[in-house]
Amino acid sequence: MKIKENKILKFLLQNDFTTTLLRILPLYLVIFITQVVFYLMNRDLTGNITSAKEFFTLLRGSIVFDNISILYLNSLFIILSLLPLRIRAKNFYQTTLFWLYAITNCVAIICLNLSDCVYFHFAGKRFTFEEIHFLQENTNNAAIVWESVKEHLYLPLIGIALAAGLIYSYRKIKYHATNVKHPAVYYPLCTIILAGSVYLSVCGIRGGFAHSIRPYTLSNAVYYTSSPQKANIILSNPFCVLRTSSLKALDNPSYFSPEETDLIFSPVHTPSPANPADTAFRYKNVVIFVLESFSKEHSAYLCPELYPNGGGYTPFLDSLMRESYTFVNAHANGTKSIEALPSILASIPSYKSSFVLIPQALGDMNPLPKILAQRGYTTSFFCGSDPNSMGFEAFGHMAGIQHFYNKNDFIKKCGSSSLTVEPLWGVFDMPFYLYMEEEISTYSQPFLAAVFNLTSHHPFVVPDDYKDKVPTGGSKVQPCVAYTDMALRRVFSKMRTRPWYQNTIFVFVADHVSPEIASAQTQTLRGRTAIIQFIHTPDHSKVARDSSVTQQLDIMPTLLGMLNYNEPYFAYGRDVYREPNRPHVSTSYLQHTYQYIDDDYSLYFDGTTTTAFYAASDTMQVHNLVRQENPKISSSERYLKAVLQSYYDRIRQKNYLAR
Repeated sequence: MKIKENKILKFLLQNDFTTTLLRILPLYLVIFITQVVFYLMNRDLTGNITSAKEFFTLLRGSIVFDNISILYLNSLFIILSLLPLRIRAKNFYQTTLFWLYAITNCVAIICLNLSDCVYFHFAGKRFTFEEIHFLQENTNNAAIVWESVKEHLYLPLIGIALAAGLIYSYRKIKYHATNVKHPAVYYPLCTIILAGSVYLSVCGIRGGFAHSIRPYTLSNAVYYTSSPQKANIILSNPFCVLRTSSLKALDNPSYFSPEETDLIFSPVHTPSPANPADTAFRYKNVVIFVLESFSKEHSAYLCPELYPNGGGYTPFLDSLMRESYTFVNAHANGTKSIEALPSILASIPSYKSSFVLIPQALGDMNPLPKILAQRGYTTSFFCGSDPNSMGFEAFGHMAGIQHFYNKNDFIKKCGSSSLTVEPLWGVFDMPFYLYMEEEISTYSQPFLAAVFNLTSHHPFVVPDDYKDKVPTGGSKVQPCVAYTDMALRRVFSKMRTRPWYQNTIFVFVADHVSPEIASAQTQTLRGRTAIIQFIHTPDHSKVARDSSVTQQLDIMPTLLGMLNYNEPYFAYGRDVYREPNRPHVSTSYLQHTYQYIDDDYSLYFDGTTTTAFYAASDTMQVHNLVRQENPKISSSERYLKAVLQSYYDRIRQKNYLAR
């Protein structure tokens, strides 16, 4: 009897199913270790885990998402391991399974998760399928990756150790074929095991057994934590990439009828002259400085509470803001540079996917450069990187920009040295701003010029001759911000001597908040979009400190108003001077949630439900008011829904015109 029991036990423990299961189990430990590394490297952005209860709640959610990732990735391995064929016992078959397992999991679980430990710190979001397209468009990938490896040498070492451990554990789990000799039993039994395993895997990938469960998405992570930031700890990168690989950048919201949507919000503007007796278009030049990573926290003028003894990293811009129309409550509409240009130049936001990177961006549009080009303006864009290295030129052509200037153009005219060109990205800001100023000074008026700086971008280096001139910072980026501020001071001193200066409107706007954060309030979701933004007119016709909420999307409508443009146009922002009745809001999509900001509150919406609601005075966003009966929640959500429905409807139509 005992011999028979041993045979049964041996059969249960030594077969294809248990072998496959034992090979899969180490993946849960490996992916957990990568998440611990992610948390340790990014807890300044996600927030600290403060209690054992919170830890186990996050762990429970993490297991759910890890399970989805592992089953997604290893679905082919599982099926091939359990096919009801005796060929499974052959050496070549087991060798094939080993390489499939090793390559898939070492690349997709170890490499991808560890890479995101760095990427998340810079982008404020987990790596998704969208970034794969962006990497294909970016010519600096090899240099950027190599620079990141040098800065985080411990990550490749951790990756090698995890890969070695995974391979070692696989080798130690000896293969045992299902020991059933009779074909009439073997094939039906193995088929049942395969079918059962497929069923369990599908349920695991969906997130549960219930028929009503919809497959998990990135936003489901919020259900395991009250903080949208900490939801990023739960997510694993294989899940993020796989779950978004088939995602069309289009949601298909149907909150309202088209007629009702237009009553709540419409991107069509029909301006009327501020003065009916003055309808003439004003042919003023426009120069737009798009400032890489110029977060609000860098400015002592905007954040005096951070600099009680004075200082800050933008002394020149602070002095200029006192003589300008300054938006002290301005917000970016995205988290990446590629999302800033459509927001600034076309007043078109990016939500789940960067607008520029979706196929539907190739639609009819009439952005600011195109409108001005039709009025006889010379339009140009300056960026000291390699040609189209960040996808700017691709969008610029759609937007109506006629002339592009890059690193190659600078080197051709000015030469190259270690004091002018930084090898990873391109030209340092000081020489490139001066080059830009000389170029636009050759134009006939009127002209539009936009310039995007690089020095305040990773790897955060300044020229050797300025290293002892910039202050040390509370973050890596702040010395670079101080250098760029010096460059702006110098180029402005030259611009003031030009005949075109007095006839020019200057716009200063950050592309997004820096991933290098120095203050606690910038770590909140609202703080993650708080930027420097102001308009300077040399005749001081517009001087004020505007505390209402504004956004990058407001720049194009406001400039058109200042130029007395009175034809209908398409824009998701508002003219801050001539459209007082449009709500003062900012919308964005970050860390897998929609953010709506107005003068009084911040609301967070997952596409179906409002998950968080904070008072604007709650700068650290610690008091979630979502469960309180506040009519502002429903009215804010209603407006945001209308914006989203209008946006996705227009994208499906590929129509960005005032019609």
